[in-house]
Amino acid sequence: MIKNRKSIKTNKNIVPKKTGPTNQPTSIHSDLQKNISLFKTLYSYPTNADFKVRDIFIPSLQKQAALVYIDTITDTVLLERGIIHSLSTQNREDATVQDLLTTQSISTEMNVEKITTGINNGSVALFIEESDHGYILQIPKFEGRQVDKAENETTVKGPQEAFNEIAATNISLIRKRIKNEHLIAESITVSKRAENKVSIVYVNNLVNEQLLEDVRSRISSIDTDAIHTLSQLEQYIEDRSLTLFPTMLYTERPDRAAMLLEDGHIVLVMDNSPDCLILPATFWTFFHSPEDSYLRFTSGNFTRLIRILALFITLFFSAIYIAITNFHVEMIPPDLLLAIASTRDKVPLPAFLELILMEVAFELIREAGLRAPTPIAPMASIVGALIIGQSAVQANIISPIVVIIVALSGLCSFIIGDISMNIAIRITRFLCIFAAGLFGLFGLTAIVVAEITYIVSLKSFGTPYFAPLTPKILPTGTYFRTFLQKDIFRPGYLKTKDITKR
Repeated sequence: MIKNRKSIKTNKNIVPKKTGPTNQPTSIHSDLQKNISLFKTLYSYPTNADFKVRDIFIPSLQKQAALVYIDTITDTVLLERGIIHSLSTQNREDATVQDLLTTQSISTEMNVEKITTGINNGSVALFIEESDHGYILQIPKFEGRQVDKAENETTVKGPQEAFNEIAATNISLIRKRIKNEHLIAESITVSKRAENKVSIVYVNNLVNEQLLEDVRSRISSIDTDAIHTLSQLEQYIEDRSLTLFPTMLYTERPDRAAMLLEDGHIVLVMDNSPDCLILPATFWTFFHSPEDSYLRFTSGNFTRLIRILALFITLFFSAIYIAITNFHVEMIPPDLLLAIASTRDKVPLPAFLELILMEVAFELIREAGLRAPTPIAPMASIVGALIIGQSAVQANIISPIVVIIVALSGLCSFIIGDISMNIAIRITRFLCIFAAGLFGLFGLTAIVVAEITYIVSLKSFGTPYFAPLTPKILPTGTYFRTFLQKDIFRPGYLKTKDITKR
């Protein structure tokens, strides 16, 4: 597990189970049949149906050979045409295996464990009689989605490509945008049994070496059997396990990842994850959009202002209504006060309970829309909202103004695209409502001060969460974007090797 974490106490009398064959050889044998028997035992052949062994004769070498592979993750067409056909039909004297094959990647290996890892990654292992080493022929073919449009981070203007679940494809989409020899994709294995790998992508002549070493050490110190997605990896390497606010940014857009890489950030890419993880991340990063730079100066800043306004509405609109109607009615103009009182004349519930019921109902409708099957989800959300809202008002259980307030606050929360930050803001909104319902504006002020104090204490891989607001370091379009012609500095809090863009 990660360093500085409490170790889990284990019972010394419990002996871990050993898996796999005992006394397993660590290196390849020169006897071809022994090698075949070894790998058949390792892969439980013939019970394991997709494990294949193909015997062939190589005329050029005048020797028997065997190909060992898993056909469900191997390109069998390329195997037949490029490997088996080349080895069995050519008859060239003094030719080596490398001379006979046209495969892009061929490597020799003597270690059984490394050969097994190659087979598990879709490669073909070639064993030849009287040879004490094997050949790893990389022809993997993992099935996955094609490159499609972004579903969660949609934009009207700009590229529409999105990541998929194949790490190699995702790195290719990044390299498509950064054609630079300094772009590095470093691979580290993060799980012992599943042997999944994570790629650390960074620009070598920009990234902060101390930050890069911190990321490497956190990933390398993970001790677990399986990590399948970046969402699981995040929970192992984040600074605080119980933090409410996310300290790493997810994005499914390669253009956004490329922009942040060129600013000095680090990107983590992994198989099975249709997105990438960007670190470090500050509070302001979650409210930026790649479309801000695609739009003209005024339009980009207007959309960013709308997002900031939506943040304040979703956080404080409901809480301020409760605080004023319960504790500070003198702040409401008389005409508005009479209008609110007339709508609540027949409502038997207190304003606080009335608002909480509607907020909970809105959250239930939101979750139902997300989890329901795709054809049903829009209908369930619309019908649920109309029926519940209209029926509650007609039954005099909820006042119309509460429906308006809850609907506006809920709609504004959808502007926050990142799911982790979205959930954090929704939880904070409930805290504000409870504080305002109990102590009015004084309680709301206290909870806001407590939240700001908590957020200021957070760090993302050593970077203050509110940077560059605090500490004050080279603000580069943090709140409102600058003219592209005047955007000459990279974020100062990243401490990159090259601070200027020009």
